[in-house]
Amino acid sequence: MHSVNPMHDAQKMPPGVDAGLALVRRLMVDSLGDTVLARLQFDVSRFLGGGKLLRARAALRLASVARVPADTLLRSAAAVELVHGASLLHDDVIDGGLTRRGAPAFWTQYGAHGAILAGDILLGKALNVLSLTREPDLIADLAQAVAEVCSTESEQELLLRGQPSDWSTALRLARQKTGPLFAFAALTAGNGDPALRAALREAGYLAGTAYQLSDDVLDAVGDSAAAGKTLGTDIARSKGTAATARNGDTADAVAGVGDLCATSLAQLDAWPEVRAAWAVYLNLDLGPAMAKNVHVAPTTAAP
Repeated sequence: MHSVNPMHDAQKMPPGVDAGLALVRRLMVDSLGDTVLARLQFDVSRFLGGGKLLRARAALRLASVARVPADTLLRSAAAVELVHGASLLHDDVIDGGLTRRGAPAFWTQYGAHGAILAGDILLGKALNVLSLTREPDLIADLAQAVAEVCSTESEQELLLRGQPSDWSTALRLARQKTGPLFAFAALTAGNGDPALRAALREAGYLAGTAYQLSDDVLDAVGDSAAAGKTLGTDIARSKGTAATARNGDTADAVAGVGDLCATSLAQLDAWPEVRAAWAVYLNLDLGPAMAKNVHVAPTTAAP
């Protein structure tokens, strides 16, 4: 088994999110070194490290107040981004997306079967990377998150596609298919405190829901070239989302982004230091990403 220790060069979390992200990227790419993906003429590092890494950023922004081993936090961040990468490989096959991160989608070069198998490899490696933390609770948390994402995506595809979409259903789907991975990233900073873990989990769920609302709007009204990925697939495939629940009126989805972010921050009022770190994440990482999608800056409370 190919084992990677990002902390071989550093015994504590490096200062700054960028330095932490560099270690997370290295962990992800190195974890695939013994797989068939490493032998393909495909830039795995671009696919895994070229995105916004919003879930990893959540964990890293909380690093200063997490009081958990740096290796555990980094591996958790790498694991959740590997899962997210797997979901993108599978989503592009399902939606027929031709581009991803400004380049041809994996399946267009290696076929749908290849993309599905590549996604499966990433899922397996995510668990492998996380298992090396020797934190069984985190493995259970990630497994639960993956199960919820897969269940919700399946419901949307197998039961609800082509059906009229209402706002409450659209909001629930956004929470359950995107919230779980953000929730996992946040709860890694819980430091064994059940109350704090629960608050961080809910803060992550709400932030992830907000991000999905912005992504629904982007898919409905955005520009594919500017976004670097194929858009318009939800409407083309009769998939109900927050952007289609109001007959094409995206105002509720846009307004919901700010409301959800403010509620997310309020979950952490009892822990001022953690709240301040989460406010930085919302304002410097998640907020700009969502504002680019919906063209409206989300409202968050002051740190």
